[in-house]
Amino acid sequence: MTVLCDSWQRVINYLRISVTDHCNLNCLYCTGGVSIPPAPRSYALTYEEISRVVEVAAGLGITTVRLTGGEPLLRPDLSRLIGMLGHIDGIKEIALTTNGILLGALAEELKTAGLKRVNVSLDTLQPEKFEKITGSKRLSDVIGGIEAARQAGLNPVKINMVVLRGINDNEIVDFARKTISDGWHIRYIEFMPFGALKSEVGEMVSAEEIRERIKILGNLEPYTGEGGNGPARYYRFAGAKGTIGFISPMTEHFCHSCNRLRLTSDGHLRPCLLDDDEVDLKTALRAGVGTEDLKELIRRAVSLKQEQHHLAEGVGPSKRSMRGIGG
Repeated sequence: MTVLCDSWQRVINYLRISVTDHCNLNCLYCTGGVSIPPAPRSYALTYEEISRVVEVAAGLGITTVRLTGGEPLLRPDLSRLIGMLGHIDGIKEIALTTNGILLGALAEELKTAGLKRVNVSLDTLQPEKFEKITGSKRLSDVIGGIEAARQAGLNPVKINMVVLRGINDNEIVDFARKTISDGWHIRYIEFMPFGALKSEVGEMVSAEEIRERIKILGNLEPYTGEGGNGPARYYRFAGAKGTIGFISPMTEHFCHSCNRLRLTSDGHLRPCLLDDDEVDLKTALRAGVGTEDLKELIRRAVSLKQEQHHLAEGVGPSKRSMRGIGG
């Protein structure tokens, strides 16, 4: 079996693919509340080009693909791409990260096409606060989308909560309680301040502080069941059907176990979310690049992976917004 490794002998087997930088929300921690015009749709890779990249990457050892955005469900006929990727030898899992607004109408179709799992970004359970964070009043659509995904069998449906001090940190316990009452799978994410976001968004709340706050509900037990391919560390309360995950890029970074590459919607392969290095694949694809040369471009991106990010020292990406990278 082919194995793709970086300079620090980390095995790279996970590719996150942004299918669009368009979004139907304007979240504080993504844009700072500033409206960012999306690129023309013609800038995005076609489904055939994405499939070609995945096919070649699978030949190098990529086994898991996650589709992201912007908001990926804004890309028309996304189930067609999922079906294309599902037929590629070596791809074992296709997952999706979404804000959930359009998920209710599409969950069954996505499952039928071959989607295995879905993560939903949701930072508050309060309608007024949802509007403040996202610029939208469609919280009920997100809640409905979560339930539709569960009913369609896209399980476990994971709920991603970016915790911001003074904005939504007073709901930390409410989210944890949902793992007990409703079997939700909650993942608390430390906010990553970089670029203009440093001064526009609330302060980061550490994973350790979150753990301390939710102890009011009981003791957390390590969870050793299915956790997925990401960096979260999983726990649950005794008797709870749902789980709690902590993603701590700021206080307990997980770079030593990073296994991923990111493909932007405009066709650039990035070795790290928090570094500006990237390799242009779109120009090569549209020039008719051969398979071996495309493999070499992917290997080049892997060779650019740094040992770790330096966001804690104030060094982060400056050329793209989070939405433009693919988050």
